[in-house]
Amino acid sequence: MAVNGTARMTTRTIGGVFPVLPTIFMDSGDIDEAGIVAVLEHVVAAGSDGVVAPGLASEYDMLSLDEREAMIALIGKTLDGRTDFVVGASSDRVEDSIRIARAGAAAGARAAMVMTPRAIGPDVAALTRFFGDLAQSAGLPIMLQNAPAPMGLGLLAEQVGEIVSASGAIAWVKEETLPGGQRITALLADHHPGLLGVFGGGGGRYIVDELARGAIGTMPASETPEVHVALMAAHRAGDTGEVRRIYEAVLPLLMMQAVFRWRLTKEVLRRRGLFESTFTRAPGPVLDRHDKDELTVLLARLDAAVKR
Repeated sequence: MAVNGTARMTTRTIGGVFPVLPTIFMDSGDIDEAGIVAVLEHVVAAGSDGVVAPGLASEYDMLSLDEREAMIALIGKTLDGRTDFVVGASSDRVEDSIRIARAGAAAGARAAMVMTPRAIGPDVAALTRFFGDLAQSAGLPIMLQNAPAPMGLGLLAEQVGEIVSASGAIAWVKEETLPGGQRITALLADHHPGLLGVFGGGGGRYIVDELARGAIGTMPASETPEVHVALMAAHRAGDTGEVRRIYEAVLPLLMMQAVFRWRLTKEVLRRRGLFESTFTRAPGPVLDRHDKDELTVLLARLDAAVKR
């Protein structure tokens, strides 16, 4: 595919900490653009290497295509090239993924991250065609997101590798189907031509193993970007003891985030004064009074540990 070959020649590698931005809503359920900008500035100020939106942690599947495009334009305008931007362009329809990827390209994104479509299923040949067709028209290099079911397909490492090699369209993989570390090892061991690297996912809950196995970065949620930036700095410096110390300090919060997802992220960011409403469109458990009390304890302990 000539288009893919040209894209690869001009693709600049990315890596490091790329928090996935939440979509902030008002109590009415309408999008709060000022809240999104406040979170974006917070993440940039923390020293993040880039941002991702709209992804799973952005409730992308609860947004209309028009809302996704508006959010992408807002992020691009606010960033103005200050840090890297990966646009989330997942959809079951290749036409919609192309539309969102092009919006990302217009907003200055470096790549389009696209989850393996659930509507296609684990048909490697069909998935290869999907990503090949996408790359022909997206205007951006492609990152394949291998999320676990029920959000994604949870493909085997061999299946992901076959799609990467056969499509000639994928520059990066975000691997977050367990055991993610083993899958990262398998993907990198096969030395797929054109694959520039693998990001870890899963909210950063397995980041130590992912980085040790050669992941070039992580894409956590946005509630504690400064912690992930500090951990990544320690990793780059070769300080494995500090990496584990920071990881062990943040792990209780990451476990709580695994349960409450968007609501946990928004509650932490609300407490930081970035917006007022924690309204969430996606279904899921809600923090009660005891959960919020526990969150207060975890945040205080984490703050003390990271700032020591």
